[in-house]
Amino acid sequence: MTMDIRNIEDAAPVVEHNGTVPVWWMVNPRELRDVTKGGFLELVNEFEVPGGGRVEPHSHPTHEFYYVLRGRGIMTIGQEERPVGQGDLIHIPPDAVHTLRPVSDNAAIHCFCFAIGTPDAGPIDYTNH
Repeated sequence: MTMDIRNIEDAAPVVEHNGTVPVWWMVNPRELRDVTKGGFLELVNEFEVPGGGRVEPHSHPTHEFYYVLRGRGIMTIGQEERPVGQGDLIHIPPDAVHTLRPVSDNAAIHCFCFAIGTPDAGPIDYTNH
């Protein structure tokens, strides 16, 4: 598995909405259609990991996406570890063990998150993940 991280700086704007709005496509329309077929929007949230903290390693049956709003961190998916920062969109495949920690004990990393549930996934208890 290769970690899929895309940065807003690598996306060229395209003028959309009748020429009124620039759009930076991080995932092109229908690009993940086959991978998420039968999936559903499981959740949308924002979270912050304080300096010195971490997201406990966990997995769940979703395609999860983190978008880094502020800060810098180290993202681990499976055995792969990469630095991430503002403007990065990270794809976490279903059932992949993952964790995120800030690079500093003194500064947080703040992310937007959304997840696409897999077709056969039952309810997930996120309080214990």
